[in-house]
Amino acid sequence: MPSAPSRTRRLSAAAAAGVLLPLALTACSTGRESTGGGDVAKVDGRISMTYLQKQGDQEYFVGEAAGAKAKAAELGVDLKVVNLGNDANKTVSEVQSAIAQKTNGVIIVVPDPAVGPQIVQTAKDAKIALLTSDDQICATGPDPSACAKDTLVARIGFSGAQMGGEVGKRAAEEFGKAGWNPAETRTLSAWKQDVTVCGDRVKAAKEAFTAGAGTQVQNIDVATDNTPTGAQDKIAATITANAGVKHWVVWGCNDENVQGGVTALENAGVGADNVIGVGLGAYLACKDWSGTKPSGMKAALFINGKDVGALAVQTMFDKLKNGKDFPAEAFAPTTMVDAATWKSAGVTCH
Repeated sequence: MPSAPSRTRRLSAAAAAGVLLPLALTACSTGRESTGGGDVAKVDGRISMTYLQKQGDQEYFVGEAAGAKAKAAELGVDLKVVNLGNDANKTVSEVQSAIAQKTNGVIIVVPDPAVGPQIVQTAKDAKIALLTSDDQICATGPDPSACAKDTLVARIGFSGAQMGGEVGKRAAEEFGKAGWNPAETRTLSAWKQDVTVCGDRVKAAKEAFTAGAGTQVQNIDVATDNTPTGAQDKIAATITANAGVKHWVVWGCNDENVQGGVTALENAGVGADNVIGVGLGAYLACKDWSGTKPSGMKAALFINGKDVGALAVQTMFDKLKNGKDFPAEAFAPTTMVDAATWKSAGVTCH
């Protein structure tokens, strides 16, 4: 999820009926089994798994849990899903609780990657399989971006670079159509800056935008908590500090950051025709497109949490039942949508 989306209105865009995309997956390997699967015995009987999710009542993660439960039911797996909220301490205690309840494997979306080394060690000591979804954690340090690849726990999710690249490319296309003067324009990148996958997305968006726009536009980085209200507050202050800017291009780690930015700009009196927001998720962006009011949200990359949850459970099952090594990473597909295409793409807004 998203990396990393936040707790907001309940929606299952990622669990849309008749999911739009086949599970066209790519996987990459470090050449050895990724951290998280070592010293784990195959399970002969019924398999028990625990899925620990940050911000589990957020739209993307609701879909992810639904996909995980459906796959678990199909495979005959006992699955417990736990909402960690944003509590790093709960992360550790819930892993310990899952171990005490004799789980065979833990799939986790961490609220804070700093807990990674403790989680990895706890799972290793208990000889249970550990797999991450969405966000990375490292066995040897709190910052996955600073870790060697073979110390990263195996991850199921989306490619941050690919997603960010798609966002930046679409933003550049919209910028070109708008015909704005670069000197009167700012790009605004909003994300929670200690989340590795968020950094990957934003970096790729910047690079793709510059390449596609064919010109330099000054960028402003805004540190947020990845929630709509948090992003709105931070971006509102940025807008106030840059009162002379006429045109804004907004992207971020997820729909929440972009929605917060679009709302902040609207509240500051910047018209929708002077805003290009390109979301990542589409679960909030589609709400802007459901009405008749013009919106600065011009497009969004649809990410399907249902596919990620299902793939994570399948990957854990293959490890526990058949001894199949975890891939370093495995990715689910994405598609770009806008006001004209979101319904046909399968995004559902409630």
